[in-house]
Amino acid sequence: MKLRAKGQVTIPTDVREHLGLHEGDEVEFVIRGNVVQLIRAPQRRSHGRQVASRLRGRGSSGMSTDEIMGLLRGED
Repeated sequence: MKLRAKGQVTIPTDVREHLGLHEGDEVEFVIRGNVVQLIRAPQRRSHGRQVASRLRGRGSSGMSTDEIMGLLRGED
């Protein structure tokens, strides 16, 4: 396989299948001497999940869940 001008190579189908890699998955390269290993990157939480995790348990409106739901539904 040839290295492309932008430093890209195609990961062969059998390697992708063996690692269970799909489009959009993240991989990492580990260098050991003159050997480079391609590994599946540890799964990270999405940005949205990280934000939600930081905010969880911080809200305090002083209202009950029923009162909040009433406001959202437009109930008087």
